Amino acid sequence: MQKIKPVLYLVYLTLLLTGCSFETLFLNPFGKGDNRSEQNRTDTNISANLAHICFLPNTKPLEEILASKKVKPGIPLYIRIFKKEKTFELWGKTGERYTLLKSYPICCYSGQLGPKLRSGDKQAPEGVYVLTKKSLNPHSKYYLALNIQYPNRYDRKHHRTGDLIMIHGKCSSSGCFAMGNTQIEEIYKMVEKTLQKHHSWIYVAIYPFRMTEKNLLEYKESRWYPFWRNLKTGYDYFEQTHIPPFTGVKEKQYVFQKRGTDLTQN
Repeated sequence: MQKIKPVLYLVYLTLLLTGCSFETLFLNPFGKGDNRSEQNRTDTNISANLAHICFLPNTKPLEEILASKKVKPGIPLYIRIFKKEKTFELWGKTGERYTLLKSYPICCYSGQLGPKLRSGDKQAPEGVYVLTKKSLNPHSKYYLALNIQYPNRYDRKHHRTGDLIMIHGKCSSSGCFAMGNTQIEEIYKMVEKTLQKHHSWIYVAIYPFRMTEKNLLEYKESRWYPFWRNLKTGYDYFEQTHIPPFTGVKEKQYVFQKRGTDLTQN
């Protein structure tokens, strides 16, 4: 028994520092290899190995990926989040278009598919948000945090309430997206560099799932189907062009347009 106690103490200390639960640690502590080592892994494989994500070392540093693409931190960024697939995508501008730099598993988010409606509902939002310099929180109790500035204009038009919705470290959530400490450190540094390079904001597009026609039709009976159909317009624009569209709000709907196009919002 004397030999076991130090091990148990180490486990306790690890859980305390990361914010993971005992269920998270022991559900699948030894997966088949490092689930962050392959850039082309499927969404299914990501989801199956999320249980031990916050304990994994970073085996594919983003610096190496940037070097292979001959780009440096500070380039314009675009972020996409897919709830159902638990996937966080970091895109960067390389030339005229944006390239997928790295795909991260989301360690934890709370709530169901669908937008956040009110303060305290513990629901992670859906829609298009922005990161600015005021989003940066290097002193978060969740290690590092990026405030997506919910509610946005669309949310306010629909009388949705709440605040302090973050992309942060550790592995627990009450309406936020928890990425684990190793991953958020990499993401945070990239975002910070971009915002320091006179890029005033970064779009964060949050979807319930990959917005293919097939996936959307599976939820055609959902109360959120019209809302998701509206979001799909922006998803399709980026899929076709690999350029983030300008996002506005008109008549309580998202409007997605080519950059530089005038848009009268109301």
